[in-house]
Amino acid sequence: MIRFLIGSLLLGFGLAMDAFSVSLANGLNEPKMRLKKMAYVAGTFGVFQGLMPLIGWFFVHTAAEAFSGFEKFIPWIALALLLFIGGKMLIEGITDKGEDAEAIRLTPAALLVQGIATSIDALSVGFTIADYGFFKALTAAFIIAAVTFAVCMAGLKLGKRFGMKLAGKANILGGVILIAIGIEIFVSGITK
Repeated sequence: MIRFLIGSLLLGFGLAMDAFSVSLANGLNEPKMRLKKMAYVAGTFGVFQGLMPLIGWFFVHTAAEAFSGFEKFIPWIALALLLFIGGKMLIEGITDKGEDAEAIRLTPAALLVQGIATSIDALSVGFTIADYGFFKALTAAFIIAAVTFAVCMAGLKLGKRFGMKLAGKANILGGVILIAIGIEIFVSGITK
């Protein structure tokens, strides 16, 4: 049981790194984000990071052949989503003439896309936990979600702290970070 818990915690930390980076970018972009919204953002990433391995586990147990064909598209999907969001932030940061000092707010739609983009690679974790029973897979998913929530809250706090100092360039930096994450997910996904 201890081995399972430690493994789930480590898996959670590994999966949360993309979400941490995006949370950092979100904090940079919105340095005045309130605690309630921070919890909402971190919670969204946590739910997606916990849900995706569970969906992967379900596919392994029901439609493994169909999912294995989809797996090769995961890096492409993550790249496209993060390039779109990051590119939009980058363009907004470059074209902003400083007239509006208020950072662009993170919309629910953008957060949904970020949640999917940063967690889609976690679908393949369903293969690594395929030998778990449902309760054990559910427990692992909950641990992954909780770790992701904590890691993303830390990312948001760090981003907010530096965002106040970099408020004018936050969109540019956030966009570059998201694009870099998309490229990293893509490169690591196609070289497996």
